[in-house]
Amino acid sequence: MPQLSANGINIEYDERGSGEPLLLIMGLGAQMTRWPDAFCDQLAGRGFRVIRFDNRDIGLSSKMDAAGLPDMAAVFAAFAGGQPAPVAYTLKEMSEDAVGVLDGLGIDKAHIVGASMGGMIAQLVAADFPDRTLSLTSIMSTTGNRELPSGTPEAMAALSTPAPNPHDDREAFLDHGVKTAHVIGSPGHIDEPALRERMAGDLERSYYPAGFMRQYAAVLASPDRRPKLNGLKVPTMVIHGEVDPLVPLAGGEDTAGTIPGAELMVIPGMGHDVPRVFYTPIIEAIVKVAERAVAAA
Repeated sequence: MPQLSANGINIEYDERGSGEPLLLIMGLGAQMTRWPDAFCDQLAGRGFRVIRFDNRDIGLSSKMDAAGLPDMAAVFAAFAGGQPAPVAYTLKEMSEDAVGVLDGLGIDKAHIVGASMGGMIAQLVAADFPDRTLSLTSIMSTTGNRELPSGTPEAMAALSTPAPNPHDDREAFLDHGVKTAHVIGSPGHIDEPALRERMAGDLERSYYPAGFMRQYAAVLASPDRRPKLNGLKVPTMVIHGEVDPLVPLAGGEDTAGTIPGAELMVIPGMGHDVPRVFYTPIIEAIVKVAERAVAAA
């Protein structure tokens, strides 16, 4: 896959289709391959130039090795006290990376779509770079409002419990991923064989848990985005799973309630993942907000 340079780092990306550009931003610790080929192909089939990329510190993009591992106790303490946290980078810098991808590809404007942490980054792209944003779709994400409910204890434990080292025990690593999917994912829609195959492919592509930790620190250190989102003028779609245990529905409701004119689509039975059964409604929602952007132009 190709790479481009942005903000002093190398970013791995790929693209398919033609038409209006659509940038996909993935979530915490997840490689761009977590946007499945089938999902991207369907979007391309709806007339988009679909671009996905590895966020900094993950996949095949540049790693921030020199920063070392974050002091998560200090990060959590700063988070609890509303103080600046000691982090290697912020979500703002990650949003600038996303815009750097557009720059590197010579794209003036794009539809911006983000999932989970990627939704947070997408929100910042739309807020800080409105002239680069045709529309915003924020999926299973939130605003950074500290008063919102957190995930269930089981989901938060699944997020923070390190997986076994796959170099020591590959099957234990895959078993951990399947267990986590059952905790945070969509009940009744966990395809274990397909999940294990995808995780094995991602493992062979890149294994870099330090990037997860630094990205997690960046999420915790990021300020409440509501003051920025309250002034957003781009057409916005907010998509959230009704039974999301990691980022509860309140996060999506707060996002849609903060962004003027935003539309909220709640998907019954969807957790903190995007199984194949939900591709169609999500893609239709992305198409719908893109059409709103065209009509508003």
